Amino acid sequence: MDTILLRRLKRRLKGEKPGLKAQFKMLPRPRPGHRLYTEAEQTSLKAGVMLVLYPRDGALHMPLIRRTATVLHHRDQIGLPGGQLEGEETFEQAALRETWEELGVPPEKIKVLGHLTPLYIPPSNYCIYPVVGVLEETPVFLPDPWEVAEVFDVPLAHLLDSHHTHTETWTIQGEPVQVPFYAFGHHKIWGATAMVLAEFLELIGDNPRAVVKK
Repeated sequence: MDTILLRRLKRRLKGEKPGLKAQFKMLPRPRPGHRLYTEAEQTSLKAGVMLVLYPRDGALHMPLIRRTATVLHHRDQIGLPGGQLEGEETFEQAALRETWEELGVPPEKIKVLGHLTPLYIPPSNYCIYPVVGVLEETPVFLPDPWEVAEVFDVPLAHLLDSHHTHTETWTIQGEPVQVPFYAFGHHKIWGATAMVLAEFLELIGDNPRAVVKK
């Protein structure tokens, strides 16, 4: 893994981040609710989610999952591995634990680089806290069949390519909604997941080293 890239990414994650301005580029309109995480943080449920990078075939990739129809929230939706905080754990600990439970990646294998801007999800009343980590080797995923219907491997370069960003009009709860999404094969990555990815991609989008492993 490129140590120069990792140091640069870690430094950017500790500094000023693109935040809501970047997240809102992938915001469905009209949005189902208007509160921001700063307004809802004290009354919302808390969840840590993991955006983890790893090398595959000379380039950086990340896993996304499609949740099963049996989970409590966000059924059949595409997302990042993660879940609700338990007990006194931090959102970073929750993200690492959930990545282990959902994908079989041991927490000690993931090097945490930093955190992205929290995001409030009005329909489920969750405030999610994205954690960015890295694996030095290509993982073998062991998805939990109760929570994960599918795990798919997404090249970072694919998401950085603007040709794969689209907007469609969908009918949601009987109303027309403009939905931006990242297209990957037959998948459409939208909603909170796309908003988290938008901030991350803007953070690294001007860095060509981010898509190639040296």
